[in-house]
Amino acid sequence: MDVQQILAAMTPEVYQKLLAAAETGKWADGTPLTDAQKESTMQAVMLYQSRHNTEAEHMTVAAGGEIRFKSKSELKRDFAIEDSEAPVAEIARFSLQQN
Repeated sequence: MDVQQILAAMTPEVYQKLLAAAETGKWADGTPLTDAQKESTMQAVMLYQSRHNTEAEHMTVAAGGEIRFKSKSELKRDFAIEDSEAPVAEIARFSLQQN
């Protein structure tokens, strides 16, 4: 099977499973990837991204095969709270008292 056939047969669901395996180093059932599987999985993920990723995130392969890096300001803008008037919930508050 050549690269074009692999990409044509790869569904978004298969891509997501391969991406998760590449990120965690394990298959969905918890089995660790071998070194050869890690390499093949990364190649498949990058090839899929190069064909289908029209909105590349920080450090991904954009459509056309171009590696896309977002600047710090782009990332901050992407993750900014849209409504700055909205109250921000506190996660935790700690008191540092020395005895």
